[in-house]
Amino acid sequence: MTPARLQVLACALLCLACGIVDAIGFLRHGIFAANMTGNTVLLGITVAQGDWAQALGRLLPLGAFFLGAMTARATLRRRDARAWIPLVLEAVLIGVAAWLIGHPQVSLFVIAFAMGLQASAVTRFGGVALSTVVITSTMARIAERALDRLTGHASAPARGTAQPPRGLHALTWICYVAGALVAALGAHESVPAMALAAFMVLAAAWTTRREQKVEPS
Repeated sequence: MTPARLQVLACALLCLACGIVDAIGFLRHGIFAANMTGNTVLLGITVAQGDWAQALGRLLPLGAFFLGAMTARATLRRRDARAWIPLVLEAVLIGVAAWLIGHPQVSLFVIAFAMGLQASAVTRFGGVALSTVVITSTMARIAERALDRLTGHASAPARGTAQPPRGLHALTWICYVAGALVAALGAHESVPAMALAAFMVLAAAWTTRREQKVEPS
C-alpha cells in the first residue's frame, strides 16, 4: 500500500474513533469529548445562566483537551519523534477511560485529554492539513468541491499546495457520522464502543508507523 493510501486509512480510522467517543461523551455527560467548539458554546451558556458548578464541568474537557494537545506537541518536538507515539498513548487512555466509566468526571477528563493528543499528533493526510477531531472546516471544503464539480470551474491549487486525494474530505465526514452511529446504537453499553475506538486508534498508529517507514526520503 502506498504512503498516500496509508494516510487516508489512518485518517478514516481516527475519524471513526473520534465520532464514537464524541457521541459517548455527549450521550452520557452532555459534553463533547472532542468538539471543543460545542463545549465552548455550552460554557458560555452556563456562565450566562449563572450556573457556576455546571460551568466548571464545561471547563473540565476544555482544559484536558488543551493539555493533551500540548503533550502531543511536546512529544513531537523530540528529534526522533514519530506521530504514532502519541496515538498509542491515546489508545491506552481511551481504554483507561472505558475502565473508569463509572467515574464520569475522571473518565471525561481522560478521554478529552486523549482527543487533544489526537488533534495534534497527526494533522496532515494526503499532503493536506485536515483535522480528525472537528468536522466544520471539512464541511466547508466538501461544499467548495461540490460547487466546483457542479459548475465545472475547479480552481487550480496554489503553487506548492498539494491536492487532497479524491473524496478524502467526504470520507472523513462519513467516518465521523459512522462512529457516532455506532456509539448511539450501543449507548446502553459504552465500554465495548470505547474499546472499539481504542482499537481503531491503535490501528491508526500502526498504519502511521508503517507509512513513515515506506515513505520515500
